[in-house]
Amino acid sequence: MIRGVLLDYGGTIDTNGLHWGGVLWNSYQKHHIDIPQEAFSKAYSFGEKALAIHPIVMPHHTFYDTLALKIDQQFRFLADHGFELDKSLVELIAQDCHLFAKATVQQAIPTLEALYEQYPLVLVSNFYGNINSVLTDFGIHHFFKAIVESAVVGVRKPNPDIYRLGVAQLQLPPEECVVIGDSYSKDIVPAKEVGCQAIWLNVQGWEENTTASIADAEIGDFGKLVEAIKILDSILF
Repeated sequence: MIRGVLLDYGGTIDTNGLHWGGVLWNSYQKHHIDIPQEAFSKAYSFGEKALAIHPIVMPHHTFYDTLALKIDQQFRFLADHGFELDKSLVELIAQDCHLFAKATVQQAIPTLEALYEQYPLVLVSNFYGNINSVLTDFGIHHFFKAIVESAVVGVRKPNPDIYRLGVAQLQLPPEECVVIGDSYSKDIVPAKEVGCQAIWLNVQGWEENTTASIADAEIGDFGKLVEAIKILDSILF
């Protein structure tokens, strides 16, 4: 039977399946930032890489801090490519997205509580070295037995080794573990490579086009996760 749960964070718990690229783009549109979506996509990728490679984010930074730093990197990229932007919008976009994430995490807490009562939980996340501060700030750190963070362990998704580290924290056979994530390529594929069961939170990707899925189950709402695990458990075992 399924005895342990491995959870993605960004795009799963904090947005309920919406990719952060889409969340940020919506805020750009709200504040009437007149740039092509293709330019934004490049700026988004630049910001992600900058925070992953350079020591920009510190362990004490909250999620609001992380967003502000990430958006600042995006604005720098866009300015270097000829777009004139009002830098005061960095703070407004960060505020928008932080409030959205905070509200979504609060909606996820009943599901996390139900999972916590039944299974040991391990968080497996591509993050910047401050995930402990983010989880503490949002009041959900205590749900996790262990945290496997890419910036700390030196392995990033989609490398399946990061999920192997998560399974090791659970001290269970991989076939008795289930992975939940929003990214098909970064969560579902490596989870299956490791030998775990996988539930895909398939809501709204960003530049992902998957026609055939190897996920064991799909859901469209994080709140359906407990039920999905029970159904999967009954089918598999």
